[in-house]
Amino acid sequence: MLSPGARSLEVHKRLRDALGLARSAVEDGASGPTAARDLQLYCVGFCAALTGHHRSEDATLFDVVLAAEPDLAPVVAELKRDHSMLDQLLGELERAARSGADQGELLRHLDGIEAVMETHFRFEEKKLVGVLDGADRPEADRQKMLGPLA
Repeated sequence: MLSPGARSLEVHKRLRDALGLARSAVEDGASGPTAARDLQLYCVGFCAALTGHHRSEDATLFDVVLAAEPDLAPVVAELKRDHSMLDQLLGELERAARSGADQGELLRHLDGIEAVMETHFRFEEKKLVGVLDGADRPEADRQKMLGPLA
């Protein structure tokens, strides 16, 4: 059984991989509507997984973190701001994909999501993995804390 911190790292890896698949779908597909349709297919899974992960963190994980380490309130506030920014970026990507945006535009959206997501994940991993490993929580709680990929 993975520790909560290791499980968080695994979820982040799976989300990075899912973003890579979405990018490949755009890069390997034709331009225009075909690339947009391929991205829609991958985005449904990727966008839902990333959003579910962040909503679980907001609803459950951050309360566990703050109960263990109240001094991390500024870190949690920054992570929540990142979640909001990523929600906006995902919405823009989904709108672009639905509207039949060309390959270049879709890749720019993915680049923006990847940049924010990667910075967010690294910061979260640096600040929270140790705290999560110190939290003695039942397995079911760990799944609630990390979302659908946990």
